[in-house]
Amino acid sequence: MDRTDRDRLHPRQIQVHSDQQPHRYDAGAKSLLPKNGPSTGQVLAILTLLPVGGSLLGLAGITLVGSLLGLAVATPLFVIFSPILLPAAILIAGTVAAFLTSGAFGLTGLSSLSWVFRQATGQEPLDYAKRRVQEGTMYVGEKTKQVGDTIKSKAQEGEGGAQAGAVGGATKT
Repeated sequence: MDRTDRDRLHPRQIQVHSDQQPHRYDAGAKSLLPKNGPSTGQVLAILTLLPVGGSLLGLAGITLVGSLLGLAVATPLFVIFSPILLPAAILIAGTVAAFLTSGAFGLTGLSSLSWVFRQATGQEPLDYAKRRVQEGTMYVGEKTKQVGDTIKSKAQEGEGGAQAGAVGGATKT
């Protein structure tokens, strides 16, 4: 037996060492899944939320069916009473539109006046109002001080007269 026959009969293992990095998609979906199973808290949360979600979904279905039944009953009534309901709906829509238009015009007017004020005075209305309040406060403070001084001077005049009267009254008796 020569060497080639022996190699075929007794295959040898060959180890290949590669310096290549593993492909980044080799992990596949396994890398997205948790290594362990769900925790006890997660299982309890699912067991608690399933009945709640199911009952809410059932209520939503019942509400949908009730709405459809109500629409089926009300549609003939709308057709019968449309000569009354249509003008009423138009009137209500016009009233709402009038209120909204009025508000929009009011806001536009206020903003226009504010803009004109800013252009005319060269300052913001809030700054102007602050300055006016400060001036008013200073004016009230000055007036209060003047009144206080006036009261103090009158009190001193009255005290001087009262003391003179008390001294004069004591000498007369």
